[in-house]
Amino acid sequence: MFRAATVLKQASANATEAATEDQASDHSHQTKPRRASFQLDITEDLPTADQMQTILEYVGKNKISSVINGTSTVREALKKFKENVDNLQRPLIVDWNNGRALVSDKESEILKMLGQSNQK
Repeated sequence: MFRAATVLKQASANATEAATEDQASDHSHQTKPRRASFQLDITEDLPTADQMQTILEYVGKNKISSVINGTSTVREALKKFKENVDNLQRPLIVDWNNGRALVSDKESEILKMLGQSNQK
């Protein structure tokens, strides 16, 4: 989880830095795309049942088992989560503003999700 937090903190800092640059400056020579700034909240708290339902909808049916191991439906996942919270896979990264969720600590996957959110 610490790796995911580090990646997200760095991405947030980079986005904030880009947002505060002088808007009158010409940055067209830069080829690296900028991410929209975002609010970063890191929590150890478990999601509520309603939040878990939303997260499972965000990931879609094909990836439910990546959030709650050994499940294939929302109903099954919610039941297994309520039975034992250790069934929740971590780190769980949720973009509440753009309706995306991901279980990963891989930098490339996290940055890809942030990039997709920026393009939305």
